[in-house]
This record gives sequence, structure tokens and C-alpha cells, in this order.
Amino acid sequence: MNGGIRLSRLTADQLTIAYDERPIVSDLSFAIPDGAITALIGANGSGKSTILKTMARLMKAIHGHVYLDGKAIERMPTKQVAKQLAILPQQPTAPEGLTVSELVFFGRFPHQRGWGSASKEDKEMVAWAIDMTGLAEFADRPLDQLSGGQRQRAWIAMALAQGTDILFLDEPTTYLDMAHQLEVMQLLRRLNREEGKTIVMVVHDLNHASQFADHVIAIKNGSIIKQGAPADVITCETIHDVFGIEADIIQCPRTGVPLCLPFALAADCSKACIVR
Repeated sequence: MNGGIRLSRLTADQLTIAYDERPIVSDLSFAIPDGAITALIGANGSGKSTILKTMARLMKAIHGHVYLDGKAIERMPTKQVAKQLAILPQQPTAPEGLTVSELVFFGRFPHQRGWGSASKEDKEMVAWAIDMTGLAEFADRPLDQLSGGQRQRAWIAMALAQGTDILFLDEPTTYLDMAHQLEVMQLLRRLNREEGKTIVMVVHDLNHASQFADHVIAIKNGSIIKQGAPADVITCETIHDVFGIEADIIQCPRTGVPLCLPFALAADCSKACIVR
């Protein structure tokens, strides 16, 4: 933080990303605020996950660059990148019978020189990650014996054990019930506020974006429609433009952030939205 302005270690410059030579994202440039939670929102197929994967170097842009600390990320050694950013993809899977601690140890791979050579630091980081995610009592339990929320926390613990300052998550609450969604989102906010993690996440729930993100990027057809604080992005106009729906925007009585209440598809409605 410098004079109240969040600096950016991670930026995208004129990205064009394609599947089978078909452009999904074209000439996209933006910066991820350092030390903040950034939420990418948009309709299915808008390019959110594609952008996230490219920022995390799981995909390669056909034009443009992602820069980490001023260096083009595709030119950096893989282990060097893995020591600075971690990604939790959608619906990760693990071998049957794998325990929580075994899974979390995988996060230390970028720091190890060979299999089976766990250092004191590795063990301390694994224990810290398990403790941070509230899984100490489940450390020796197989993943398939955990609830959905506990399993998701175990995957987040693996990413934490990687020891990075930047954490990417692709729809971290998919298929979780309301209580487990809240459990995961509150954990991410705690990791940001208490541990200073820069978090970038793709989310479908606009109210999660509004309640838990500091910075929101609204994407449509691979382009940024609006970005900024939740109050600047979660508006009737942006929701209409990005999702093609009409919604009332109300202020949360507890936090003051905008909450989105959709009531109709834009094509089916002539009513004006309410902002209050």
C-alpha cells in the first residue's frame, strides 16, 4: 500500500487467448490490486476461468503477456512461479484414500529437491496450513471421509502450504451448500486480512463478490465491462449489460455493501430496477 493506493505485482498486457485458434479473450489489459481480494464475475462462457488460468500460467496467451513483478510470467522458471503463486482449479481430484496431511504435503513440491525429502520447513508449513484452515483434528483422515466444505478447506490448505503470496481460486464454492460456501468465503477473507494473501477468484454468486471482494472485474465476451469497488460494479446497469437480467440493488443492512436481487430476464421485463 502506498498513500492508500494498492500497487500491482501482477498485471496483464494486451492478452489474446484462444481455444483451437478461436479467440476467447482479445487485447485485454488490467492489474490485480496487491494485498486485496479480486473477484472475476460474468456469465458462463464469458472467459473468466480462461483469464484466471492464463494469469496463473496454466494456459498460454497467443498474444500479450502476464507480468509478475515486472517479468513476463511465461519466461520465468516453473518452480520460481510456483513459489510465488498457487492455483486451486475447479473440482480438483485426489487419489482414493489420500489423507489431508498427505494432500497438503503436495503443496511443498516446488520447494523440494526430491521426493521424500521433506525438510523441517516443509513440515512446519504443512502444519501451519492445516491449522489455518481448521483441519488439525482431520489431518490423518482420508479426504473422502470429509464433508464438502472440509474437503475444499483441505485443498486450500494445500495451496497455502505452497507458501505463495498470491492465490488463485476458480469457483471455490461450486457444489457447496450455503453454510459451507460461507465457511470457505470467510476463510479466504481471513487469509487476506490476517496473512496478507492476494486472492483472485472466479465467483458466480454476485453477493459473494460484493460481500467478500475489495475489487470486482465484470467480464463479458472476453472483455472487461466494468471494474472497481463492489459499489461501483454491482449496479443495475452492469448486471443488465453483463448478465442480461434485471435486478434490484439494495444496501446490506449489516455491512453497507450492495446486494443483488434478480427478478427477471432483461428481455422479459419492462420494469425499472430499484436501488436503495
